[in-house]
Amino acid sequence: MYVRADRVMKLRNFLDQLTSVSGLMGEEKDPEEFLNSLNQVFKAEPFLKLSSGQDAYSYQVFMDRDDKIVLPTVQQLFEESFLTSDLRLKEIPSCFIIQMPRFGKDYKMYKRIVPSLVLDITDVLENSPRSCSICGLVAEIECKECFRKFGEGLENISFCRKCVLKSHGYSKGSYHKPKEIAIPCEFQKLLHDQAAHGCQGYKIPRVHLELFAVICIATSHYVAFVKTVGGLQGPWVFFDSMADRRGEEHGYNIPEVKPCPDLAMWLSKEGYNRILNDDPFLPDYAQRLLSDGYICMYQSPELMLYR
Repeated sequence: MYVRADRVMKLRNFLDQLTSVSGLMGEEKDPEEFLNSLNQVFKAEPFLKLSSGQDAYSYQVFMDRDDKIVLPTVQQLFEESFLTSDLRLKEIPSCFIIQMPRFGKDYKMYKRIVPSLVLDITDVLENSPRSCSICGLVAEIECKECFRKFGEGLENISFCRKCVLKSHGYSKGSYHKPKEIAIPCEFQKLLHDQAAHGCQGYKIPRVHLELFAVICIATSHYVAFVKTVGGLQGPWVFFDSMADRRGEEHGYNIPEVKPCPDLAMWLSKEGYNRILNDDPFLPDYAQRLLSDGYICMYQSPELMLYR
C-alpha cells in the first residue's frame, strides 16, 4: 500500500508527540526507531520472549566474523548468534524481525548475505522436543562444542543418550560440556502412550517462519523488497520511495514499485549455489538485496491468523 508523503509527515508528527522517540520531525531515523515508536502508540505486545527474561520487538545478530563463511545466509547468522549468546525463544513468535550484523550504511560484517526464504527456529525453542542428529529419535543431550563438527546447523548438536556416546564418547579430558535437553511433560506422555501401543519412533516436526520483507540501505535512504502474497514461491516487488525527483529545493520525490521476477529462485538452494559460483545472470535487484540487506522480517503463517 502506497502512502502519500504529506500523510507520512502527519504520522511522524503524531508519533513525535505521543512517544519517547525524539526528533521524528527533523532527523533521519533507523527503521527500528520508527517501529519502536509505532509499537509504543499501539501498545503492541513484544514479538519475542527470550530465555534471558527480556522481551523484544526485534533481534540484533551479535557474533564474531567467521572468515570461513564465504556467503552467509540469515539462517547461519541467526543460529550462530543464538548459540554465542546462549539464548532461547520461550515461544514461537508470530513475527520475527532480525537485524543483520551491520551498522546502518557505515559498517557491514559481510559483503553479501542471502536472506533465507524459511527460518528454521526448531533448535532455539525452549522446552521444545528436538531430534537426535544421528538416529532421528528424541534428543536428550545437547553439546554446543559439537557445533559444525557433524554438519551445519544447530540440529547437529542434539543427540539421544546412545548416539552421544557412540559419536564421540566423552572422556575426562574432553572440553565438551554436554547438557540435558528439557523434554516437555506432554511430549513425554505422548511417547509413553505410543510405546504402550507398540508404536516405534516419532518424527518431530520442524518449526519454520517465512520471509515476507527485507529492508535495505546502500547510501542515503531505505528501500524494501516485499512479498505480495503468501507461500514460499509468492511474487516479490521492490519499493523505492525516492526512485526519482522533480524539481530542486521545493520539488518532490517520485516513488516506484517494480516486480522482481525469480527472486524466490535466487533465494533458494539452487540460487545460492549459482550466486556462490558468481553466476553472470544474477539480476541487479537480487544483487542489491544481497549487498544492502539490513533487516529481514519473518512470520508464522499460522500464528499470524490470530495474534
